[in-house]
Amino acid sequence: MTENLRLNVSLLRRRVPNLTTASKEVGLRPATVSNLCTGKISVGRAEVRTLVALANLAQCTLDELIIQGHKQKMIETGIKVIDLLSPIVEGGTVGFVARQKLGQLVTLAEIVSRLGKKGYQSILMVPEKKLSSLDDLDQYVDFVGSSVDEIYTKIEGIERKDEVLLLVERGFMLSGELYDLKERFTLKGFPDMTTILFDPTGEVVDEANPYGPLDTLCHFDLDMALRKLYPAIHPLLSTSTVLEDNLLEEEHMKTQRRTKKLLRKYGEIRVLANSIGFEKIPSSDMEIYKRGQLVEAYFTQPYYVAEPFTKTPGVTVPLKTTIQDVTKLLDVSIEGLNVDDLYFKGAL
Repeated sequence: MTENLRLNVSLLRRRVPNLTTASKEVGLRPATVSNLCTGKISVGRAEVRTLVALANLAQCTLDELIIQGHKQKMIETGIKVIDLLSPIVEGGTVGFVARQKLGQLVTLAEIVSRLGKKGYQSILMVPEKKLSSLDDLDQYVDFVGSSVDEIYTKIEGIERKDEVLLLVERGFMLSGELYDLKERFTLKGFPDMTTILFDPTGEVVDEANPYGPLDTLCHFDLDMALRKLYPAIHPLLSTSTVLEDNLLEEEHMKTQRRTKKLLRKYGEIRVLANSIGFEKIPSSDMEIYKRGQLVEAYFTQPYYVAEPFTKTPGVTVPLKTTIQDVTKLLDVSIEGLNVDDLYFKGAL
């Protein structure tokens, strides 16, 4: 059945490191290729010529390019907005898209800290002359390296390579060095490692497809940051292939879709109200607006790594609890619920 088919994205990444450029050169739209890789467009809906062109780029057969029954699972972080709306794919590639000072490095440190307690070892790959803004990240990772050889040697000595969290500054992807590193992993038979690509300069926000194919995208939003809604991860622009491919439990999928639908309408009403005034908004839309406010406030969360600055204890919320809480906010009467009571809390 075509719904069980998907591209072998791992093979594409290995064989065609600059997929965006290569796609343009053979007449393919980069957005189409990206959507195929993330699952937004199913393989069954793709044009044959597109699939053939991709197979030619990867120098493989269609049978190698298209795989069936691809299994993916998420890594639970205890960060509400990530786990519900843009889960991290185990062994996959995550891309952080953010301007500077929107909290992406704090979120990176928080993920490293939380997963470290689950046994993950974190490896940070940054240039020798790294930005000073990355200095605070060093204290949370297990190893920092600036060359392919350094990183390879370190990972080679780790027994549980499937529990490695590889944090890579975007420049290594642009230079092709990350491709070389992963090719060495493949030749040695290493398992796929969870990789987070980030750009401390903030340049990625000005590019349509800054990292190529991703399994998870975390898009940090300036408007949310200005309203002090942290983590400022945009609930609609952030996504994950485990959600797009219906690979999670039905309750999770249902809650995720309902949440995005509500927040999409809430955002539209918010823009309209700021233009014409709240007094002109119908009562039915005002109820959607208030629910959206509550859900938006619920997704704010104190970080452990930020405790020295915020003086607020960090909290972990299990995914199951997040799903139950958000379902309540979507369904129950909102009379008596105060938005201020939900800011930077844990569970309801």
